[in-house]
Amino acid sequence: MWRKHDRPLGIVSRRAVTGALLGLAMAGPALLSNTAMALDLDQAKAQGLVGERQDGYIGQVSGGGDVAALVSQINAERRAAYENVATQNGIPISQVERLAAQKLIERAQAGTFVMDASGRWFKK
Repeated sequence: MWRKHDRPLGIVSRRAVTGALLGLAMAGPALLSNTAMALDLDQAKAQGLVGERQDGYIGQVSGGGDVAALVSQINAERRAAYENVATQNGIPISQVERLAAQKLIERAQAGTFVMDASGRWFKK
C-alpha cells in the first residue's frame, strides 16, 4: 500500500492542487487583476463585460479595447500562476486550469457571466 510520502513524482492529490489554487485565489485581486488599469476584474464582472470560461481563464462578453486589454492581462497573470502551481506539483497545466475553472465558476457571484461547456455565456 502506498503511503502519502511514497507517491511517485507526478502523482499529486487533488487536495494539494486545490489548496494551491485556493492560495492563489486568496492572494487577492492583486494577483488576478491589474489595479493600475482603468477597469478592474471585479468591476468588469459586475458590469457584465467579462465572465469565467470553462478553461480557467476569463473571456470578453462585451465591451471595447479596454476590456480586451484587461482580459489579456488577467489571462497572462493566471497562466503564469497556473504554470507555477503545475511546476510545483509536477502535473500538467491543463489539470490546474480545469481545477481552477471549477473553483472560479463555483465562486462566481450570482448575476455574473460564466461560459457553459458549449461555449455560450449565461448569467449565474
